[in-house]
Amino acid sequence: MIGFTVRNLKVYFKDKASVFFSLLAVFIIIALYALFLGDVWVNDLEDIPNARYLMDSWIIAGLLAVTSVTTTMGAFGNMVDDKRRKIIKDFVASPISSSSITAGYIVSSIIIGVIMSIITLILGEVYILIGGGELLSFDAIIKTLLLIVLTTVSNSTIILFMVSLFDSPHAFATASTIIGTIIGFLTGIYLPIGSLPNAVQWIIKCFPPSHAAMLFRQVMMEGAIGEAFAGAPAEYVNAFSETLGIQFKYGDAYISAFGSILVLIGAAVIFFFLSTLLMSRKKR
Repeated sequence: MIGFTVRNLKVYFKDKASVFFSLLAVFIIIALYALFLGDVWVNDLEDIPNARYLMDSWIIAGLLAVTSVTTTMGAFGNMVDDKRRKIIKDFVASPISSSSITAGYIVSSIIIGVIMSIITLILGEVYILIGGGELLSFDAIIKTLLLIVLTTVSNSTIILFMVSLFDSPHAFATASTIIGTIIGFLTGIYLPIGSLPNAVQWIIKCFPPSHAAMLFRQVMMEGAIGEAFAGAPAEYVNAFSETLGIQFKYGDAYISAFGSILVLIGAAVIFFFLSTLLMSRKKR
């Protein structure tokens, strides 16, 4: 399995176009924020101290949630391509077991997602520093890295389920394009969640990667929020957090960080089970 995982990693990183397009959604969001959205949101918060630091932290936290989706999807493109080129038959005919082949695809996608997310985090921290913000504390970095691993595992199982539905590379490419386009909306980056209709907000709050974005924001924005809202009423801070998706409210109650972690773990277990079930049926 280790050898097969290494093979998948080499195939992915050798294809520069695949790496670029798996990060395309990230590049688009950064460009939109740097050129248009950033100034608009900062101007709306001109009365808040360190508004730029606050919003830069918010966008980078959302980017981490997006990266773990788009890069794992790009990684699973190897699986689709192997099916198209009939290479998968050679692997099945080899001494490698089917479970090892499947595990090799999953593990390689997780490794790719983690690596690309860490690169995004480093570039994001540089961007925040250039904008006049502060680097994350050591504790916040550790929490962010742990969230990257958890989020990537969860998103990998969701993408695996999607991949198991497609036999055609064209169908997979279309799905990748659609997801890359709407992922910014579903994680509340293009438009703050609080500015959307209630029905759309509920859809977003049921989307596992949105919970990942919320957790990243809570960790990465803790220092910025503390500076920006020092002495402000709790009601004001809560309203701001709801609007920007830093907290999710269901009815009259907020979901805890532990609750969102359980959502990600539950999604990983459910979609892995569904993927395994679907792929086993296709082999019959």
